[in-house]
Amino acid sequence: MKISLGPLLYYWPRAAVFDFYERAAVSAADIVYLGETVCSKRRELGPEDWLAIARTLARAGKEVVLSTLVLIEAESELGVLRRCCDQDEFMVEANDVGAIQLLAQRGRPFVAGPAINNYNARSLALLQRSGLRRWVMPVELPGDVLRDIVSDLDAASLKGAVETETFAYGRLPLAYSARCFTARAHNLPKDQCEFRCLQHPQGIALKAQDGRALFTLNGIQTMSAAIQNLGSQWQALADRGVDVLRVSPETPDSLDVVTELAQAIREDRPAGSTDGADICNGYWTGAAGMLWNTTESA
Repeated sequence: MKISLGPLLYYWPRAAVFDFYERAAVSAADIVYLGETVCSKRRELGPEDWLAIARTLARAGKEVVLSTLVLIEAESELGVLRRCCDQDEFMVEANDVGAIQLLAQRGRPFVAGPAINNYNARSLALLQRSGLRRWVMPVELPGDVLRDIVSDLDAASLKGAVETETFAYGRLPLAYSARCFTARAHNLPKDQCEFRCLQHPQGIALKAQDGRALFTLNGIQTMSAAIQNLGSQWQALADRGVDVLRVSPETPDSLDVVTELAQAIREDRPAGSTDGADICNGYWTGAAGMLWNTTESA
């Protein structure tokens, strides 16, 4: 199995981003996704900066994929999307159907990100004819559904043509909104947010009235409170047909997760935590997503 480093979902200072990807270049990650997927106001790095990092990673032997915004709200954002789809150095992860359309028009191969609602092999077959090479399973799908999808792909002789990637580590990206929750938490309008996301490099914890951790707010993105960690179940993912395990950066130390996962794969043993302390795997097992469940769905 291959390991990918997903796009950075948080807003980190420029120097921290460059340092992180400098270390990613010598990490065990096979694939690295780059770019801003959450909010176009996050401009610590511009398109040329991301391309410079991409070229450095490519020289280090990494497969580099440029990721697009999930929610396109302005003509300026559409312009950035077009430039990303026009470049031909690196494959693109499309996180919006508009990006898929642009890439299909250009005859470019692409990855369908987790924000694209692919729930069956028929949708994947349609996208494969438009250039799909890999899809990232929506985070809410359980393992038994994935098994059926991969089986249907195999029956359609598409399993070898379409790779399957699963969100194996990180806070789950659950929803996106035109409203910025971080700005609202600071009593600021979205257009005058003062880039407050920089003050929350792991998002803002949101608790229920009884004090339980409920969600994590990250700009316009709502994420899970707990971190999903499927490292202890990677062998079950492999049995379900997963080709790539995605590690989503939570902190600069998330590269340690990549190291541990790669070593576990080499040694054919489980990786990471096997209890439910601050982690969740409910969606994978067919339970409520915020739970840690030890019984996998049938």
